[in-house]
Amino acid sequence: MAKQTFTTGQVLTAAQMTSLQQTAMGGGSTTAKTTSYVLTAADAGTVVQMNAAGATTITVNTALFAAGDSVQIQNIGAGVCTVTAGTATVTTAGSLALSQWEGGNLYFTSTSASIFFDIVQSSGMTNPMTTTGDTIYSSSGSTPARLGIGSTGQVLTVAGGIPSWATPAGGGGKVLQVVHAQTNSAASNSTSTFADSNLTATITPTLATSKVLVFVSQHITKSSANSSNSLALRLVRGSTTIQDPIATLGIYTATALALVNMTASTNYLDSPATTSATTYKTQFMNPNNTANVTCQNGGDATSSITLMEIGA
Repeated sequence: MAKQTFTTGQVLTAAQMTSLQQTAMGGGSTTAKTTSYVLTAADAGTVVQMNAAGATTITVNTALFAAGDSVQIQNIGAGVCTVTAGTATVTTAGSLALSQWEGGNLYFTSTSASIFFDIVQSSGMTNPMTTTGDTIYSSSGSTPARLGIGSTGQVLTVAGGIPSWATPAGGGGKVLQVVHAQTNSAASNSTSTFADSNLTATITPTLATSKVLVFVSQHITKSSANSSNSLALRLVRGSTTIQDPIATLGIYTATALALVNMTASTNYLDSPATTSATTYKTQFMNPNNTANVTCQNGGDATSSITLMEIGA
């Protein structure tokens, strides 16, 4: 209802009181619209509620409302409702395009000018994230953009002013990690087929370009009672031999029953070219295929292996 002027002693009717109450409370009766609508003078002090599945407009014209009049506008429909200046002006600090469940108050400063005050603007930042670990960054000013989660070992960097994930530059010879293992579990072999020595360690390189520096200290034993007895030791990555032999404990011709013990040591710089878990181990055998040769004989000796990832 438009703003009214009353005289001293005037008695207001029930309808006038109801209308005044509605206007003062910024509410009033609700008129539901399902298609685009042009405001009329009767809409002053009421709620115009749009309920349409598609896009609609509410048009504002001049000479219908007085300064101080207001119209509440709501959109409960799925379609966007846009408050549109017809012959009157409509200014706002927010948006005149109302998505579902948004609304505002249209306030007239004159018969031809109005201001739209947002009461509800639910359409904040649209969340672009889709995957656990995603991050949001500002693209072209205030536009949110998604940066998908990177891969294991990658670091966050900036390229061309935009954040991105990248494999870090090589460590320049720095030690990136160290893995150490040792065993005193005895292993015996009397054949010329290589068998595991029980000395093993696993490393997962952080970079595919890294080197792995392997240090081995292996206790080996052969019996001297058999003059043809000998032992050969090698280093293996997974199922690939990378150093053969590490050491050979050769034939000893003494006739007395005795054990020949030694510690075989080596270091080897490997290029596994992977970021997957990689296992290094030693294997041994008797080249002459005769009697037992052992590693960590009787469990009384300890062997060790150390793996160092070196950034390339």
